[in-house]
Amino acid sequence: MPFGPEQIRWRLACGIGPDGHWWGRYEVSVRADALRKLGLHPEQPSATAVGPSPPGWWHAAAERRARF
Repeated sequence: MPFGPEQIRWRLACGIGPDGHWWGRYEVSVRADALRKLGLHPEQPSATAVGPSPPGWWHAAAERRARF
């Protein structure tokens, strides 16, 4: 792993939802200065789309698959 134990933190939140089913969520945090060795830094411009958007059928197919 590219990070030392003092540079990364993880937590787990869980409980019973209103429908009675268990749910869980992981949160992973990495110190900002630790990301610099991967080439990530606050001055870096944000990611943007560089090409045309996929056709509408592609989006619809992706949404259908995401529901399962």
